[in-house]
Amino acid sequence: MKNKKILKLLGALFAFTLLATACGSSSTDSAGESDGGSDGGSAEASTGLSVAVVAPSASDDVAFTQSMIDSLGRLGVSPQVTDGTFVVEEAAAAIRGFAEDGTDVVVAHGTQYGGSLEEIAPDFPETSFIWGTATDNRGLDNVFAYNPAADQGGYVMGLIAGNIVGGEDIGVVGPVEAGDAVAYINGFALGAEAAGSSTSIVYTGSFSDVALATTTAQAHVDNGVSALTGTSQSAVGAVNIASANELPWFGTQSNTEPWSEDFTVVSQVYHWDVVLAEMFALIEDGTLGGQAFELTLENEGLVLEYNDAFELDADVRAAADEAVAGIISGDIATQ
Repeated sequence: MKNKKILKLLGALFAFTLLATACGSSSTDSAGESDGGSDGGSAEASTGLSVAVVAPSASDDVAFTQSMIDSLGRLGVSPQVTDGTFVVEEAAAAIRGFAEDGTDVVVAHGTQYGGSLEEIAPDFPETSFIWGTATDNRGLDNVFAYNPAADQGGYVMGLIAGNIVGGEDIGVVGPVEAGDAVAYINGFALGAEAAGSSTSIVYTGSFSDVALATTTAQAHVDNGVSALTGTSQSAVGAVNIASANELPWFGTQSNTEPWSEDFTVVSQVYHWDVVLAEMFALIEDGTLGGQAFELTLENEGLVLEYNDAFELDADVRAAADEAVAGIISGDIATQ
């Protein structure tokens, strides 16, 4: 399906301000002011539930964590947030702290937090924990799981990219080869192949290393790719390389137009609110967990947001729309 090319990594690193943007750690209330920790409880949600979020990267990372914060905002929920907790032990302490404070719902927004939840959730049977990305709740009655079918939007964007570059190579900057990252990349590669283009895929081994994503993207450019994509909070490095080299960029998780206003073509945006609304309703009715939910193109949990500033050929857009319909109908396989 695709060949992974061995790419050289260059020494030039992006400014340390990018590292701070993507990897910074803070704890904020709904107004965005630092409170130094999880003390003080959570802001009341519009549903009447108090909600807290523990996440591995900054709340404004234009990627994974922001997708959750934005989704809660669309539901009128202003959560208490402890972000930047990529270190699992720090995240576990924050998750436990919110539960001890009596928070109704604690969102553990990170695949790597599953082991911690297995230890913490049984200690707080009256607290509902929402965890992802994950395809199952590990048998915990007070844990909901959520996962995006990221390969679906990935396929459509790969198809668009392949049609744009006309058979040329597309560079892919991946983080860790797991979860929604690998699903997105595999779907993207299939879509590009369907359009007659190839993909060069490199996993850096880190969700948060902006510098490594930057040098990997630059290596792709030096090897002659005609477009770029990437995923995770480290993708800020790759998208800036795409913009600097005036290459089409394809984003996922959140809308990446703020990073590359002129060269972002389309972004697959995670609308967790589609499944969060169902979870909150269940919680208010007394069901605190025990189910898993998925974002798809069909339930509009996955939304393709096109950049109006990028002039996309009408035939390419039409082919993308046909692909979306084919995926929803089951006529097109994305994995």
